Amino acid sequence: MFNDASSDFDVLVASDAIGMGLNLNISRIIFSTMKKFDGIEMRDLMVPEIKQIAGRAGRYGSKFPVGKVTCIDAEDLPLLHSSLESPSPTLELAGLFPTFDLMYMYSLVHPTNSLHQILEHFLDNAKLSENYFIADCEEMLKVAAVIDELPLGLHDKYLFCISPVDMDDEISSQGLTQFAQNYANKGIVRLREIFTPGTLQVPQTQTALKELESIHKVLDLYVWLSFRLEDSFPDHELASSQKAICSLLIEEFLERLGWQKPKARRLPSRARMNSLLSKDIRQHL
Repeated sequence: MFNDASSDFDVLVASDAIGMGLNLNISRIIFSTMKKFDGIEMRDLMVPEIKQIAGRAGRYGSKFPVGKVTCIDAEDLPLLHSSLESPSPTLELAGLFPTFDLMYMYSLVHPTNSLHQILEHFLDNAKLSENYFIADCEEMLKVAAVIDELPLGLHDKYLFCISPVDMDDEISSQGLTQFAQNYANKGIVRLREIFTPGTLQVPQTQTALKELESIHKVLDLYVWLSFRLEDSFPDHELASSQKAICSLLIEEFLERLGWQKPKARRLPSRARMNSLLSKDIRQHL
C-alpha cells in the first residue's frame, strides 16, 4: 500500500528490517536512533547496516531517483555522515550453508543414506577455499537424528531441519517431534492436538517462566511451518494469537520483577526538527 501512489500512506515507520532489500518508493529516510539491541547488547549501528537502511531512500527508475537521509537527533548526525562516507568493510570470510539442492545431489550418490548421514558426509568432506567456511550445522544434525525415523521425503526432512527449533529445550524439541510425526502420519497438523488454547497464565515462578518461554518457541515453530506448509499446518491465526498472548504474559511477569519496557523517546519540537532537515526536505514535509 505504501508503494501505491493513489493511497493516503505517505509515511512508513519501520524497524531496521527495512534495510533488508525492500523495494519501496522512498524519498527520504529519517533515523529515529542510530543504536539497536542485537540480542546481546545495545550498540551503534554498523557501517553496512547504516548504508543498507539509508540506501532505501531513492532508487534509479523510481518516483524518487535521488534520496535524502537524516536523523531526528543532531548528535546522531556525525555517525551517519561518517558511515556514509566510509568504504564498506571488506568481507574476509563468508559462511556457506548446506542447501537442499546439495543434500539432494548427495542423496543421489548415496541413496540408502539417511539425511543425518548425508549431512555428516557433507560436513566431513566439503572442501572450501580459504575465503569460506561451513556454517554451524549442529542444530540440523540434532533434528535429522530425530526425524530420520519418520516416513518423510528428503525435502520435508530438510525443511524440519532448518526450522527455528531449540533442540536443547525439552518442550521445544518435543513440539517439533510431535509436529513431524503428525505430519508424516496424517499429512495435517492441528495445533489443538498438542496445545490447549485458553490455558496460558502469568507465570508465578522462574520455572513457570521458563516453561512459558518454551511454549512460545513451540508456537513460533508452528507459525514458521504454517508459512511453508500452509495446507498441512492450517491453524496459523490461532498459533499467532497464542504466541502474542505468551509474549504479553512474559512481559507482565518481568514487569512484576521490576523490568521496565523502554519508554518511547519524545520527538523534538517542530522547530528543532526543521533545524536538522535540509531546506530541500522541509519544503516537502
